[in-house]
Amino acid sequence: MNINTNMQTATSKLKQPATQKNIYMTIWRWHFYAGILFAPLIIFLAITGAVYLFKPQLENYMYHNLFYVQENEEKIATTDQILEVKKQYPNAVITSFTPSFEADRSAVVEMKDYGENVSVYVNPYNGDIIGTLYEKDRFMAFVNDMHNGELWGGTFGNRLVELAACWAVILVISGIYLWWPRHKKSIFGTIIPRIRFLKGKRMFWRDIHAVTAFWLSIFIIIQLISGLMWSGVWGNMANKFVAKTGAGSPAGMEPWESHAFPESTIPTKDIADVPWAAENLPVPKSSDGVTPISIEKVVETVKNEHVHPGYKIVFPQSKTGVYTVFLDPANVYPNRPLPSSQRTLHIDQYNGDILANLGWKDYGTLGKIVTLGIAFHQGEFGFISQLFILALVIGIILIAVTGFIMWWKRRPRGKFGAPPKQEHRKLLKGVAVIVLALSIFFPLVGLSLIFVFALDWLIIKRIPKLKQWIG
Repeated sequence: MNINTNMQTATSKLKQPATQKNIYMTIWRWHFYAGILFAPLIIFLAITGAVYLFKPQLENYMYHNLFYVQENEEKIATTDQILEVKKQYPNAVITSFTPSFEADRSAVVEMKDYGENVSVYVNPYNGDIIGTLYEKDRFMAFVNDMHNGELWGGTFGNRLVELAACWAVILVISGIYLWWPRHKKSIFGTIIPRIRFLKGKRMFWRDIHAVTAFWLSIFIIIQLISGLMWSGVWGNMANKFVAKTGAGSPAGMEPWESHAFPESTIPTKDIADVPWAAENLPVPKSSDGVTPISIEKVVETVKNEHVHPGYKIVFPQSKTGVYTVFLDPANVYPNRPLPSSQRTLHIDQYNGDILANLGWKDYGTLGKIVTLGIAFHQGEFGFISQLFILALVIGIILIAVTGFIMWWKRRPRGKFGAPPKQEHRKLLKGVAVIVLALSIFFPLVGLSLIFVFALDWLIIKRIPKLKQWIG
């Protein structure tokens, strides 16, 4: 069957002026190419993301013998727990300490041993070392690096993942436009799929694709934008915007106004894996001193600030460094607190003063929205939210797979089967404006379009058979 006949059949149902039909066909063409090119990577991201979603349960099962201890009467001093690790690893550099946050949970001392990041699990009741776990050997570290592209592509892989997420946002928006019922009044085919699979109708796959995408669209957008907050290009732009406008941090830098100390331009994310809203919090410097305070003093200060158990203490690594204490609810299991319990503190290593104290109440509106989005992305609102995100991920895979099936069933033999290109000057000007706006909002999309246009101009247009095959 001729591809143009298929297109005419689809667009004739719109009963719209020619210009609107051209717009429809143009958006369909962009939607088609983006789907074909990025659907495989989107499916891959959905699968790895689904695995990482259950990180608490999986790690709890895999490393149960390291995470849990026999409950006893009284825990030994924090200093003694760390000293036991120093005795066993005299050449290692202690980088952080996570106190036992449940009666049956081990304490965790993190260190660098010959350049390797190692977690040492300590029985808080007697100081015995239960075992060690190298960060590179963590299964979830492997899954995370697969998910963000670092493992299989390094920086290029990370940028490719970001590009796929950006185009996925465009796919959802363009898909909603294509789905929009216009003059259609029936709920079947719009919000309820027409079940004609047994009759061999392609309409079944179209409805599963479109209706599923419609119902999940807002949640997919949230999932994509929240995931982009970690990306190298768009995420850094968003972070800088939030930091510059004060939309995600305390206006006027109130947490630091009452303390006189040398200013710092080092963001907290450079020294600790803190919650997103605290990543650009400037790290202050400790006052002049000789003898650092004890770790017990730090723990006492944190308790007085009512920080939820499960926090991590990052040790100062220089004479002017500070103790950085943060609570990320994503790291607490099974009794995970709400995202609003996030805290980040910087404590003077010599006199114990709190130099910065950032919590939920200090977040700007945008900071709170992003924080909730990230928590939604990772299923941090309990097991039910994990199941919901799992269903969302399955829906994304279903949308991508049905899109491929639609293309495969519709494409003419011997051709790629792309929707025909529309030659309309006014339309092209409008498309150019949209493309420019998307390129500004998503810089990697702009770069990818430049690459595609160059490929089309330099290669595809100059090879007639290839041009005819692509359409």
